[in-house]
Amino acid sequence: MSAADVIATDVTRVLADGLAHAGGAAANDALHAVRERGAERVRALGLPERRQEAWRYTSLGFLQRADYRPFMDGPFSELQMSDIEDLLLEGHQGPRLVFVNGHYAPALSTPGRSGDGLRVSTLAASGADALPADFDQIAAHGHVFSALNAALAADGALIEVTPGTELSDPIDVLHVAVGADEPVIFHPRHLFVIGQGARAALIERYASLGDSVYFNNVLLEIAVADGAQLRHECLQQESPLAQHLDDLNVQLGAGSTYRYTLAALGGEWSRCDITLRFAGEGASAELNGLMLARDGQLNDVHLDIDHAVPACSSRETFKSILDGRGRVVFDGRIRVARDAQKTDAALANHNLMLSRAAEVDTKPTLEIFADDVKCSHGTTVGELDKDMLFYLRSRGIAEPAGKRMLCQGFAEDVLHNFDDAAMRARAAHLLDQRLARSSE
Repeated sequence: MSAADVIATDVTRVLADGLAHAGGAAANDALHAVRERGAERVRALGLPERRQEAWRYTSLGFLQRADYRPFMDGPFSELQMSDIEDLLLEGHQGPRLVFVNGHYAPALSTPGRSGDGLRVSTLAASGADALPADFDQIAAHGHVFSALNAALAADGALIEVTPGTELSDPIDVLHVAVGADEPVIFHPRHLFVIGQGARAALIERYASLGDSVYFNNVLLEIAVADGAQLRHECLQQESPLAQHLDDLNVQLGAGSTYRYTLAALGGEWSRCDITLRFAGEGASAELNGLMLARDGQLNDVHLDIDHAVPACSSRETFKSILDGRGRVVFDGRIRVARDAQKTDAALANHNLMLSRAAEVDTKPTLEIFADDVKCSHGTTVGELDKDMLFYLRSRGIAEPAGKRMLCQGFAEDVLHNFDDAAMRARAAHLLDQRLARSSE
């Protein structure tokens, strides 16, 4: 049996085990229909292959190294606030939803009361046929892991900001992974709906208590209605033994604004798939990302930006820092439809190599079918400025500290897009901390 056959068999087993655990869903449960469609899609898609462009540089060998089992025990009831105190954001006053191994942990959360323009629920708590209308309508399910999430998701956040509401504080969704007796896989599933003319901010974080082996297979759907604004900030600091897949699906209405900032600093294998579709004219999106890949890490970002309607703008800037035998994959695609005139789009990827043994595979792509557009794309790969490093050393700064300072400078124009001061400070601190480990 080939390696691909072994991995495919493992994915099939994960599906079978998960469906057996979730098999108690009532026939009239709306979630049951989603699971059925997801399971059917898993069987139809099969395992991604290297000959598929989106998976050419992304190995799935980790599936052979661990026997991942569905996490079945719900949240860790023994966890106390003191256990996650170091993960809490200083000064945060808004709603906080904490998920432990993919399951909502009410004792660790402060969701606030639904009302005043905010409706907060969870997937596990939703009753029969009570799923929001947008649920499972935005996700593309373009690969088997997205379909696995649809088939096996047990819990997640369902958040709606009602039309015209302006939230003063961001919503904090914190995912905490806790080691189990065996490698586990969990599938958080979230939906965020920002109503017409509303303004909101979402903070999304992934962390672990200890260096455990797990596969966090996340799917988010975000609908930003006409004239609405959403600021979305994500910090991924998973266990160095973790596998992390974040499937983000965004739909933008007419005149809406979406700004996304990502710092992906953890995990052994980490992939973020971002699918963004302009569904209404005059919308704008700005996406910024920072990836770190040290020895043994793979950090992977795939963008699929669909300018399907006229007069929309998008800016995508992603940077990576590579050290040791770290690997980064960046695959960015902007598609401008035939009728999407007056599109303004720019895509850039910049990579800083701290080691000759590191590897970066970068492929920014434009597909333009309209003729009245302003579009650009580009990529750079380079090393630290030796003259600048020499200058720092001449001023008494040791070489490891000087390298970290230059890396922070390289990352700054991404990190400053974290509007939340606590998120910005935490991302900068984690980056410096992890670069320091590389230089030891």
